[in-house]
Amino acid sequence: MINPQDFIGWLGAFGVDFYAGVPDSLLKPLCFYLDDHVGNKHVVAANEGGAVALACGYHLATGKVPLVYMQNSGQGNTINPLLSLADPEVYSIPLLMLIGWRGEPGTKDEPQHVKQGKVTVNLLEAMKIPCRVLPAEPDAAQRCIEELLATATTGQHPVAVVVRKDTFEPYKPTDGQVAGEFEMTREEAIGAAVGALDENDAIVSTTGKISRELYEYRDRAGHGHKRDFLTVGSMGHASQIAMGIALADPDRQVFCLDGDGAMLMHMGGAAIVGATDVANFKHVILNNGVHDSVGGMATVGLRVLFTEIVKACGYTKAWRVERRDDLAEKLALLRSARGPAMLEIMVRKGARSDLGRPKSSPIENKAAFMEFLDQ
Repeated sequence: MINPQDFIGWLGAFGVDFYAGVPDSLLKPLCFYLDDHVGNKHVVAANEGGAVALACGYHLATGKVPLVYMQNSGQGNTINPLLSLADPEVYSIPLLMLIGWRGEPGTKDEPQHVKQGKVTVNLLEAMKIPCRVLPAEPDAAQRCIEELLATATTGQHPVAVVVRKDTFEPYKPTDGQVAGEFEMTREEAIGAAVGALDENDAIVSTTGKISRELYEYRDRAGHGHKRDFLTVGSMGHASQIAMGIALADPDRQVFCLDGDGAMLMHMGGAAIVGATDVANFKHVILNNGVHDSVGGMATVGLRVLFTEIVKACGYTKAWRVERRDDLAEKLALLRSARGPAMLEIMVRKGARSDLGRPKSSPIENKAAFMEFLDQ
């Protein structure tokens, strides 16, 4: 296994001193180390395409090769800037990409990672981006990085290294990683929100632990799962899925359970919701200020005024709630308001260590949800 400090030391010796990306569970030790030690030359981007653009800007100003990190699920967000900006046939910009390989063929992973894992290397090959799998042995890993950086510098183009599970040694972040200490857990807030809805209301929940906690709440309450669409992948797109449903079914209230990291990833969706004036669209943002589903690395969610942003985008109402005692009142206001409307619920980071995963497949979830919407 590779020590994160050693890895950053190698990169520094090779001239790499700028890092941008979106956190990934396989890269968690490295992400936390960067946040603790690199300062403003490390940027947690809103999405992976933005990270590529940040890195390109840094190269233009310095001539250096920057590093961009991501989970392979974010490769799609990078394709446009890689091919229309960094590619040798356009601006010819050297980058080193570090990609966590979820769903690697031959390993067990969640359904949303399986297809992405199969095509991770193929996508890089199709873009003619040189790619290596990072060895777990330190000396071999150092040589791999040195050779890829030499290729990037000589050819003036992006290169990539794919990272398997347990390649990096664990790293314990400093207390500076702790987000806001709010009263409610996310699971408690989800239970209160869902409990306040009508049996005809539909829910679209964002990727990660929000969908997992919603699923377990339904199990405990004996509700069944037909009213919920679990967006187990496609981070940042839950609000647009919910909007599409709301437009097609105007007599039904549609609630999107979103996270702060997911909202930030494609925040332009709020402008589309507001401009379209979807009266039956209700947006719930569960904000804990971290990317909880991939390890808990900080977002800028606690510094952003989501309520003011969505109102500026055309939402009719937006509230923020921190206290447990105020939640029921705000949920009632949200449900009775003409949409699009939003409630931001401030919650603590973290989840139960025994939190399960959906037992039904995505195809089963889709079939049950579509049957519910057809009623």
